[in-house]
Amino acid sequence: MEIVLALAIGILTGSGVWLLLRPRTFQVIIGLALLSYAVNLFILSMGRLRVDAPPIIRKGVPVDPAAFVDPVPQALVLTAIVISFATTALMLVVLLASRGLTNTDHVDGEESQQ
Repeated sequence: MEIVLALAIGILTGSGVWLLLRPRTFQVIIGLALLSYAVNLFILSMGRLRVDAPPIIRKGVPVDPAAFVDPVPQALVLTAIVISFATTALMLVVLLASRGLTNTDHVDGEESQQ
């Protein structure tokens, strides 16, 4: 499970960085979204990967903290998902406004002569 998660984080990070270096603004926005997904997976993995762990403490059963998953990274990831969604929506609006004003979607605002 850890290998699959590490590969997913690595692929998302590599793809996000590659897209960030592209000349078009939409590709940059998608790259930032992929990087945010990679960071969310990384934060989630810091809360200990457990399968079949109980989500709540049962009454009358002795509490063993090692048997539970840490809920703080899950709450942080949930907050980060909401923030990244709002940021992506804002960037798309800025992209559309920039495209309307400059008639190009290049990051530097100029078409390359090839």
